[in-house]
Amino acid sequence: MAKGYWITIYHSVSNSAVLAEYAKLAGPAILAAGGRFLARGVPTKVYETGVAERVVIIEFDSVQKAIAAYESADYQVAFRLLGKSVEREIRMVEGG
Repeated sequence: MAKGYWITIYHSVSNSAVLAEYAKLAGPAILAAGGRFLARGVPTKVYETGVAERVVIIEFDSVQKAIAAYESADYQVAFRLLGKSVEREIRMVEGG
């Protein structure tokens, strides 16, 4: 079975304190759902239309598990904390 990857690309963060509170809940919820954080932070270098803002890559045993983690009640509690403090996109990608 192919691995699943949850990729979050932040476009802007207007309230870093709220993002920190989100991370306190989101991290444990994602780990409990089987996620493994592969990369978290600001890119070293961006190309083309990339934005030098926070990126998070999380690996799961399958893309279905990544989707289930995002849709879980525990993660949704964390997600609701963000409100309008960030602008981001999340992609669920199947990979090798």
